[in-house]
Amino acid sequence: MSDQVSPSINRLLAIMARLRDKDVGCEWDVAQTFETIAPYTIEEAYEVADAIERKDMSDLRGELGDLLLQVVFHSRIAEEEGHFNFDDVAEAVSRKMEARHPHIFGSEGGTMDSSRWEDLKARERLDAGSTSAMDGVANALPALLRAQKLQKRAARDGFDWPDRAGPRAKVIEELEELETAAPDAVEEEAGDLLFAAVNVVRSYGVDAEQALKQASAKFERRFRAMEREADGPFSDLPLPEQEVLWVKVKSLEKHELEA
Repeated sequence: MSDQVSPSINRLLAIMARLRDKDVGCEWDVAQTFETIAPYTIEEAYEVADAIERKDMSDLRGELGDLLLQVVFHSRIAEEEGHFNFDDVAEAVSRKMEARHPHIFGSEGGTMDSSRWEDLKARERLDAGSTSAMDGVANALPALLRAQKLQKRAARDGFDWPDRAGPRAKVIEELEELETAAPDAVEEEAGDLLFAAVNVVRSYGVDAEQALKQASAKFERRFRAMEREADGPFSDLPLPEQEVLWVKVKSLEKHELEA
């Protein structure tokens, strides 16, 4: 690979600099801040994931470009405020990746596994002044994913159930507490129940975020199938007839998978 910066990257940086120019730039771009752009950054990351799931490489190329634009946008704002620039971002992540792969870029040897990876990241957090195992788990993560990460961090310090009986019993306990909760405590107890359910799923070595995503996709697929099978508007059917359709589409799906 060449050590020269890609002309395309330089062009993109120049475009963003022009858009942010207070005299000749775009009013909307000039008005943006880290806080106003952050939701778009998250949205673009999800759109990248969606293109990957659909295996649409043309769309993926475009979505990766949109995500790169977000990096450039944030970097430009930071440069204007005197914090850092795009080159600093690239340099920092390069150093991080080299440090996290000492068996490739260093002399430690061996192979990389999940335990070694987490040890390296934990060392980074300590070097950065971390005082808690919970440090670095972003608040902006999807709630289910964040719960799973917090639990994994706690488990690395030994705070975990010794077997699946514990988290299973905790789910039952939390369900009972939700059923008897006062109106002003329902939301809190519902959260405790969901957090406990993540613990059960994690005990099976399953990614809770991915599992729920697949379950949601399956429900959507089956519901759409019921709407197609219904004789007239699905919403006009009484619940018993809707349930008949539910059983029917599940059976059809099973036969299709076995075919």
